[in-house]
Amino acid sequence: MVAFIDDHRNEYGIEPICEMLPIVPSTYYAHKAQQIDPHLRSDRAKSDAELELHIRRVWDANFQVYGTAKGVASAEAGRSRCRSMHGGAFDAENGPSRGDPRPDVQDDDR
Repeated sequence: MVAFIDDHRNEYGIEPICEMLPIVPSTYYAHKAQQIDPHLRSDRAKSDAELELHIRRVWDANFQVYGTAKGVASAEAGRSRCRSMHGGAFDAENGPSRGDPRPDVQDDDR
């Protein structure tokens, strides 16, 4: 939505566009401030940007043909542990985790 507002702000103004869209002007201004000064971003947004660069490098190094499973396996091959976007450990078989794994659910054959 920020890009849409940027494209039309000279013609209509920011506040009138925000009245028609589900976004308040303060949210628009906050996003614009973060674009100008990346230090204003949250820690989560900063770590996501770093992770995105790593994922992009792995994807480009493999000719942009790897999907999720091979991409994760390739990323893990170069690291002893891979961190998910949320900061938890990543297990190639079970996906991201945040602590003790959940117990396996057994089928009840009654």
